[in-house]
Amino acid sequence: MEAFEYVIEQIDGDYAKLRRTDEPSEELKLVARALLPEDIAEGTKLRYEMFEYSILEA
Repeated sequence: MEAFEYVIEQIDGDYAKLRRTDEPSEELKLVARALLPEDIAEGTKLRYEMFEYSILEA
């Protein structure tokens, strides 16, 4: 299964808008915050793999 990297562009209530780092021109992906790690903020980089999001360490 492929892995994708995202950056959180905006947090809006119970949802976050994510942008794929390798496809910046694609539409933002709307994801429920319940599916994301707790310690996120706008600008946080995430990895999506095996149906799970994890924070990428800087």
